[in-house]
Amino acid sequence: MTLPQLIQIIWTISGVLLVVLILLHSPKGDGLGGIGGQAQLFTSAKSAEKTLNQITWTLSTVFIALTIVLSAGWLTPQG
Repeated sequence: MTLPQLIQIIWTISGVLLVVLILLHSPKGDGLGGIGGQAQLFTSAKSAEKTLNQITWTLSTVFIALTIVLSAGWLTPQG
């Protein structure tokens, strides 16, 4: 397995994980529940949301960096 293949595998896995993590995020808006007073004022899952945000930002940074490396052609030998 060559380095470009390994980078492509990591890039693919990070893309799939990024989609899953984004889908795990809770919606920020209250929707129609905010009108009737059903909105939550306090959530007990603040630390879980913070950790999920940190993982998502880190994974998105890895994904974008690998996208730049792969698209720039820096891993292919210059002949």
